[in-house]
Amino acid sequence: MELLRVENLNFAYSDGKQALENISFSLEEGEMLCVCGPTGSGKSTLLRLLKRELSPRGTKNGVIYLNGRKQDSLSEFEAATEVGFVMQRPDMQIVTDKVWHELAFGLENIGVKQDEIRRRVCEIAGYFGMESWFDRSTDSLSGGQKQLLNLASVMVMQPSLLILDEPVSQLDPIAASDLLATVKKLCREFGITVIAAEQRLEELIPASDKLLALKDGRIVTFGETRECVKALMSDEHFAVSMPASAKLYRKLMGVAFERKEALSSHKRSGSESGNPEIPLSVGEGRRFLKNMISEIKSHDSGLPEDKEGPGTSLKSLARNQMWVNLASKEEKSGTENVEGNDALKKGRPEKEKNDFALEFREVYLKYERAGRDILQALSFKVRKGEIFCMLGGNGAGKSTAVSAAAGLVKPYTGKIKVFGKNIGDYRGQELYRECVALLPQDVQTVFLTDDINGRHPYDLSGGEQQLAALDIVLATKPRLLLLDEPTKGLDAVLTAELVNRLRALAQEGVTIVIVSHDVEFAADVADRCALLFNGEVVSVSDSRDFFAGNYFYTTALSRITRGIVK
Repeated sequence: MELLRVENLNFAYSDGKQALENISFSLEEGEMLCVCGPTGSGKSTLLRLLKRELSPRGTKNGVIYLNGRKQDSLSEFEAATEVGFVMQRPDMQIVTDKVWHELAFGLENIGVKQDEIRRRVCEIAGYFGMESWFDRSTDSLSGGQKQLLNLASVMVMQPSLLILDEPVSQLDPIAASDLLATVKKLCREFGITVIAAEQRLEELIPASDKLLALKDGRIVTFGETRECVKALMSDEHFAVSMPASAKLYRKLMGVAFERKEALSSHKRSGSESGNPEIPLSVGEGRRFLKNMISEIKSHDSGLPEDKEGPGTSLKSLARNQMWVNLASKEEKSGTENVEGNDALKKGRPEKEKNDFALEFREVYLKYERAGRDILQALSFKVRKGEIFCMLGGNGAGKSTAVSAAAGLVKPYTGKIKVFGKNIGDYRGQELYRECVALLPQDVQTVFLTDDINGRHPYDLSGGEQQLAALDIVLATKPRLLLLDEPTKGLDAVLTAELVNRLRALAQEGVTIVIVSHDVEFAADVADRCALLFNGEVVSVSDSRDFFAGNYFYTTALSRITRGIVK
């Protein structure tokens, strides 16, 4: 049964910018749609138009149907309860002081009886595993916990259409996978239709039934997910955003057809079974890679040795994992390669072993007197000119750690040193005068004017806001740059540009400390990585060793090739 239909939807903002043109698509009950596209392509605008109360100001043409009825004909109660929306910025959606009250707030507003409110709130809290922070203040939650709270607060209203704007942008890899599995379960078991827009597509695409790709406000492709991904792989801008398994397929199949020696054998086997389907998930990618290597080995004696360097024959692909990593880097940035990255790192100012920009020593910090410690005996050191990335689960203390490094929150015991000086010894604005700067998770707090290049900052997309806020922070010329989720809202191309920009800053001697759930970004940019758990650092190592040794906190390509390619 058709739940949603959009016909000839056009939208222009009040400043004249055309955001959407001739958008038409439909979804059945229980289907999950992934909306993807470059930063500023119109994804968030489309999602907001589907939720009547959140529609932006501007000129709209076209019709939106929900359960066969025009959106404009829905009553206020129907519009509020039938369509649930989880925003891109979690803080914008939270309105109460306690987690339990946030879950109950929507039900209270639509007049649900107290007994039913208690039952539904407890049920949804258990479903999302929120029991341990059920009574906590919403201000004390991490960005990821706030995002989960917003989703639970929407789901307790039992909508038939759930809209998610970047649902996993602030979730760690494990939580992101669990969240999408939960959302998929809601689709399958309760018939809820889901529309999710994301930049991190590694987990979302395999979970989706359909895909809608936008570029410059127009539909590039719409349909069954696998067919759409296959079509998008010919578009360089979209190809770099696709799952690692699809990019690996593109690279390996391209090499297979480039080599005349391999082509004849591939045709012989392909005539019997046809070309394999493009893989979308890590599991499918591993099966594809194993089958490809098995085929290579069956014709191994007929393949020549490399004469043109690594990665030019199928034989080298079967034995050279470094080439596979190189292929991923090339797909992501288009210009960089592994050797070039290493050379760039070697060109940075020499880092003395005992020359530290930031030091934490046995730091303990809590937000509430009777609350738990967010940071517990946190100790680590960051060398000058280093790019240091902190990863870990939601609520592990990563954002709190960089806030403490910026002097925004104070520990009750322990020492924090910035460039060898106790942070408490900095007076007035001394800490922030060409010394320390923080790009927070909520970048809108950085904007002090209502005009950025002729546009109000709130009219920019999430990714555009992120880049504008980074420019403002860098204008202070910091020697220690703290970044909390800097890739949020950025597409793969802009993320690659950010990587190059941060590397250039490190070359100039700027020390960079990054908090991120984007493991692909961290693997590309970091010199060293730390894993935080329960408020303390449990592991610190060079980024290559860090990601090679991890099972969950590692890149998708590492999970695909691990144990297969030697």
